[in-house]
Amino acid sequence: MLNFYKLIEILVSLQLLVITSMLPVYIPLTFIYKSSNNFELPITWQIPTIILLTLIFHKKVVFRAFSLYIILGLFILPVFHQGGSLGYLLTPNFGYLLGLYPLIKIIDNLNNRNKLNVGNFLINGFIAIGAMHLTGIFYNFIQIIFYSQYNLFLYNLGKYSVGKIGYHFLMLFPLLLLIKPIERLKRSK
Repeated sequence: MLNFYKLIEILVSLQLLVITSMLPVYIPLTFIYKSSNNFELPITWQIPTIILLTLIFHKKVVFRAFSLYIILGLFILPVFHQGGSLGYLLTPNFGYLLGLYPLIKIIDNLNNRNKLNVGNFLINGFIAIGAMHLTGIFYNFIQIIFYSQYNLFLYNLGKYSVGKIGYHFLMLFPLLLLIKPIERLKRSK
């Protein structure tokens, strides 16, 4: 049975997931020609937000919020990074969305062991992002076999996994600044 506070946690988590899936990542390049050029990375703030939410809340709360996010994106509003609706199931992107479930499970191991430090966070973060990408690759492989489009596998692998995994690993480092405050917050509960 959900109590009032768990419901608020789920709604806050869902709200953050929707907002961050629509925000692209920019790196300002002011040193080029002394202008305000920006370099857009091919990712959003969604994965760091899910990692942050998993560190703050229990995995059940994040699982429920993420499941609501998927239902919202498939049946109600196009809240995913590149759209939504049931047709999104046919894209390779959906496999990476499904890969966020193992990511949440692996990151939650930090909560269970009560050993949240920089080393453990980076190790679990790299493993979690790797598991997310492996889930996406497996989903893509099943699609390729089902549709007999074998020539698209390497293209999708490069576009959705190899081309983004480095950026996903890079997004772990801004979260390092939040480890100590999260650890203090958890101790104060």
